[in-house]
Amino acid sequence: MSNHFSHKSSSELDSVVIRFAGDSGDGMQLTGTQFADTSALMGNDIATFPNYPSEIRAPQGSLFGVSGFQVQIS
Repeated sequence: MSNHFSHKSSSELDSVVIRFAGDSGDGMQLTGTQFADTSALMGNDIATFPNYPSEIRAPQGSLFGVSGFQVQIS
């Protein structure tokens, strides 16, 4: 077994935006909410923007609504 460790550089950002997106029912709202809550508990300032799919039924043969959640961390 090798004891070789790779050292990767990292950088600190003042602000970052993360977007979670998926089909309706994939849990994007829950994922975004938990990510935002955890980030806030770590002492970061956050702003959230949930994006819910339309209540109108999608036309036959088209894709269903997309659910998204955006988190800005600063």
